[in-house]
Amino acid sequence: MTAPAPAPVRVGLAGAGPWARAMHARMLAAGPETELTAVWARRPEAAARAARPHGAAVAGSFAELLAGCEAVAFAVPPAVQADLAVRAAAAGRALLLEKPLGPDLAAARAVADAVAAHGVVSQLVLTKRYHPATRDFLRRAAAADVTGARSCYLHGAFLGGEFATGWRLAHGALLDLGPHLLDLLDAAVGPVTAVRGTGDPRRWIELTCEHENGAVSQASLSGSVRLPAARTRVELYGPGDTLVYDTAGLDHEECWPVLRREFAAAVRAGRPGALDARRGLRLQELLDQALPG
Repeated sequence: MTAPAPAPVRVGLAGAGPWARAMHARMLAAGPETELTAVWARRPEAAARAARPHGAAVAGSFAELLAGCEAVAFAVPPAVQADLAVRAAAAGRALLLEKPLGPDLAAARAVADAVAAHGVVSQLVLTKRYHPATRDFLRRAAAADVTGARSCYLHGAFLGGEFATGWRLAHGALLDLGPHLLDLLDAAVGPVTAVRGTGDPRRWIELTCEHENGAVSQASLSGSVRLPAARTRVELYGPGDTLVYDTAGLDHEECWPVLRREFAAAVRAGRPGALDARRGLRLQELLDQALPG
């Protein structure tokens, strides 16, 4: 006899901005692995706008959100996430966390410490990591002898529009885009041991990474350049064939079912995957190193 499917994980959503509406609420409500129970935001009208299309409730407070869910997904600025995630972990709730964990290393460490202290499951929304093409690239990279790498993540969202938000404009591309590239370079080339950053994170910043295996990689980051579409590319060089990862042809809609399924499975098993708060803290340590002096 086939075992019955686990009950959907009841997830509350903290945040009701454009990313919360476009991705988090829609993904969590789509199921069947998760159920969007409620949305909380500092502006109740925004929470209602995010909750209404999915039949979710509007929580009157963050405490009320916690009371009605097993897990919390965060779509709020890093400083808000760092504060609320500690509270949610203390309440025993699993955490679906955005990057970066916090606005700085101390805040990120507080989140990771709370997750460890309370033994809750955590998972990072590193979008590209859940796409089959990314996973295929990382499998091929694991078998390659890499001498050096070049990468970029560039777009113009900070020039205007709904994603030109206060924290992004203040901190720039390093905190917003840097976690993606540093994660990919660390996974594809080998563990990063040191990072140096030059430039202005609010305009253009260049990172040079040293890897445990002796390889060197570079990453160009900007959210303030006019392009027809966002550009994310990683090139691995060595004695063998060049390996290239480019997101230009990827459909990001393929990421969400994988993310949802893996988060729900981790919650039900009580065991996080590799992309957990510890990974988020490691990335934040690298971001802290990369801050131009």
